[in-house]
Amino acid sequence: MAGLIPEDKISEIKNSVDIVEVISEVVFLKKAGNNYVGLCPFHSEKTPSFTVNPDKQIFYCFGCGVGGNVYTFLMKQDGLSFVEAVRQLARRYGISIPDQRSSPESQKKYREKEQLFAINKAAMEFFQDCLKRPDGRKARDYLKNRRIHQETIDLFRLGFVPDGWDNLVRFSSKQKSALQLVEKAGLIVSRPSKNGYYDRFRNRIMFPIFNQRQQVIGFGGRVMDDSLPKYLNSPETSIFNKSTSLYGLNIARQVCRETGTVYLVEGYFDMISLYQAGIKNVVATLGTSLTSAHVRLLKGIARKVVLVFDSDSAGIKAAQRGVSLFMQEAVGAKVMILPQGYDPDTYINEFGRTSFSEITDNALEIIPFLIESAIDRHGFSVEGKLSVVNDLKEPIRSIANPVARSLYVKELAERIEVDEKVILNAVKTTALKKNTTGGKSVPVSDRKLLQGQKRQEFFLNGQSKAESKIIAMMLQRPKMVADIIENNVLAYFENKTLKTIGETVIQHQNPDSPEPVEIFSYLDTEKERSLAAALSMDDEDCWDDSGCRKLIFQFVSVVRNRNVRALSQKIKAAEERNDLQLVQTLLEEKQKIARKNQKQKMLILKSII
Repeated sequence: MAGLIPEDKISEIKNSVDIVEVISEVVFLKKAGNNYVGLCPFHSEKTPSFTVNPDKQIFYCFGCGVGGNVYTFLMKQDGLSFVEAVRQLARRYGISIPDQRSSPESQKKYREKEQLFAINKAAMEFFQDCLKRPDGRKARDYLKNRRIHQETIDLFRLGFVPDGWDNLVRFSSKQKSALQLVEKAGLIVSRPSKNGYYDRFRNRIMFPIFNQRQQVIGFGGRVMDDSLPKYLNSPETSIFNKSTSLYGLNIARQVCRETGTVYLVEGYFDMISLYQAGIKNVVATLGTSLTSAHVRLLKGIARKVVLVFDSDSAGIKAAQRGVSLFMQEAVGAKVMILPQGYDPDTYINEFGRTSFSEITDNALEIIPFLIESAIDRHGFSVEGKLSVVNDLKEPIRSIANPVARSLYVKELAERIEVDEKVILNAVKTTALKKNTTGGKSVPVSDRKLLQGQKRQEFFLNGQSKAESKIIAMMLQRPKMVADIIENNVLAYFENKTLKTIGETVIQHQNPDSPEPVEIFSYLDTEKERSLAAALSMDDEDCWDDSGCRKLIFQFVSVVRNRNVRALSQKIKAAEERNDLQLVQTLLEEKQKIARKNQKQKMLILKSII
């Protein structure tokens, strides 16, 4: 995997990178002793188990078992190949990488992504230029009527595409861009007759969508009249996925981190108008439903999320769908429903920032919002109250904090005038039905156990536990690798994954270097990288020379004695069958093993003394 880029460059880049800085862009990290901890971006959790060690430049999640170095993180988070992750960090830190031979397929994929970024950037600049031209006056007037200032237009790189079927096609041809690639970028569409292309976006205000590295990954286009569809987005491409992208995140990220709060809205103009009014910790979805990936992005930049929705039925339904995701991902959120007839854009432009901030104070926590929504939906009749309890029992059950759960049970009981014990019983009944590891939910009391099993899933017996200690020693005490080789320790390993990690260390560890080998670049599977990260993260107090050699001696002795016992049982069985030839063969094998083991024992004892 690392062969496509010189090893010295891989090490140079990794040594230039601060893994805490890189991961902090996605995960809200907090100092905890020598490490940093935060909520894992790869699974749902309420208590931070995602750990970053700045000294070892590795990360590991004690909940889901994912781990590795900075390259591994980018590969997992952004869906990059190893080479793409290395090149991305090289560009960021200004380190040049010489061209190396790689597979034609890898070269093609990498070149195509780079070309799509370039095509999108050129299209954005074309749209910006069209907005400034005489035929862009209509668009400029539209933005002015929407109270969008010129500085905001420039900041968000807003543009305009004129009416017509081939404006971008002709521009791309002049730029000598391959139209097949422009089509792959989602900007033009192949004609049904397969005879040429036409523009996807026509007569629209254009909103470029950026990734976290300030690269244009797609576009949103809005009509300036009542035409349908009102909004049109780029289709999914190799560089654009609506379910993992948020509009404005590239601009608002730092402010969200500083304030600890992020406002989530639904539209481009909603986001832009709030930002322009001074509420800069705001992002927007891209015309799609909220996803788990969106929520994980949000929890990486802020501790609290405020969902801002219209007061119409569509807005209420969107809020109800959204809050369930925040509960699943264990992210603190509030729901802010605007007054009837307003969306964030129209409200902020009519009433201003101060008024918006005041109604933010009235935003409801998730459970109170669900209570009020259920009451609005079902009413206070007997059947209505039954439906309200039915809607709320699962959300209340999922609350991990028993005090908070009890308080919300009491709040619901008082709100619908039902005995508190009845509601509590309904919640407990739900818990009994779902609290099995084979169901949708896992009891809170068992969750830690399962997380522990995640980390120990490779260590199924005593020998595997001992093998894990040997590998941890090799990763953290590189000078002991020579002893491992001399005593042929890995030959006794049963766990294939651990043995692969050990063999990789032996293959790449410089015997003259006191520094541990950069192993993650040489491991092929996520399982191997995660296990290596877990073992590298362990802090053992016994990693001195004497303790390490004792560990080796104990491990080899246990395996040796077990092998001898197994051989003795075979000899006994052969004697009972009166198979004298087999008995003689097994005795000779036993003596040979005994001589070999005695020799190894003396070598190890000598090294300890």
